[in-house]
Amino acid sequence: MMATVPEMAVIIPHYNDVVRLERCLSELMRNDTAGCEILVVDNGSTQSLAAVQAAFPAIRFLTEPEKGAAAARNTGVRASTAPVLVFIDADCVPAADWLTVARRVAPTADLIGGRVDVFDETPPPRSGAEAFEAVFAFNFKNYIEVQGFTGAGNLVTSRTVFAAVGDFTNGVSEDRDWSMRAVAKGYRLIYADDMVVSHPSRSDWAALRHKWHRLTRELCASNGFAPGDRLRWGLRGLLMPLSALAHMPKVVRSPRLASPAERLAAAATLLRLRFVRAGWMLRQALGFSI
Repeated sequence: MMATVPEMAVIIPHYNDVVRLERCLSELMRNDTAGCEILVVDNGSTQSLAAVQAAFPAIRFLTEPEKGAAAARNTGVRASTAPVLVFIDADCVPAADWLTVARRVAPTADLIGGRVDVFDETPPPRSGAEAFEAVFAFNFKNYIEVQGFTGAGNLVTSRTVFAAVGDFTNGVSEDRDWSMRAVAKGYRLIYADDMVVSHPSRSDWAALRHKWHRLTRELCASNGFAPGDRLRWGLRGLLMPLSALAHMPKVVRSPRLASPAERLAAAATLLRLRFVRAGWMLRQALGFSI
């Protein structure tokens, strides 16, 4: 008797975040997983995954020694067989109907990015980082419909499209890079508001700074290092503080902020982060690392 080919492969990169991984898998198991192969690809964590593996025996756990979510996702694609590829990150929490919606939308476009809601893992009051993320983090509708790319924390595509576009690339913003390469090849990208996962907000300044330090390095690499690229990057850096003023009305009007104190904290964090990013970008434009 021939083995049945799975309908969908769910690929989850992971590194040293066992508590959130267990939460992700627990919520994933509330979905209809029939016809799904689920693969966790670990980047060589120092935290033991033994307890998680024992709790979820139906899930395949793989190891990818090359660091980076890009390498982990590529390994998951190669190790899976299903024609539909579904990506989620280990720190995300899928909605109870996430896979049901993914099945429904998969035939409607070549790439489908879903909604990513933000939630706080700490009790009130919100920190400045949490208030900032409540307003600005993970606006996938804007990413997809305005900027022309999507993230891989909530992504559906096909194995055929992946083979044509090629692997995720380490060292750059790999999901942005991959989805823009797909769009450049003529593949259709759409937004699905009802395909929902949730992501924890960065709880403090250190975590938010770390996130944007990584993103600034990756975006600079995507921008390029030729003299013209550096000049363009430096000009963007000079404009970064002005962009804080342009985005301040979003803070003032945001329904996601519950009090004047939260709005003040978000505004202060917005200004601080944009000035810090300006400094990083100018250093990069001059040829220095950050």
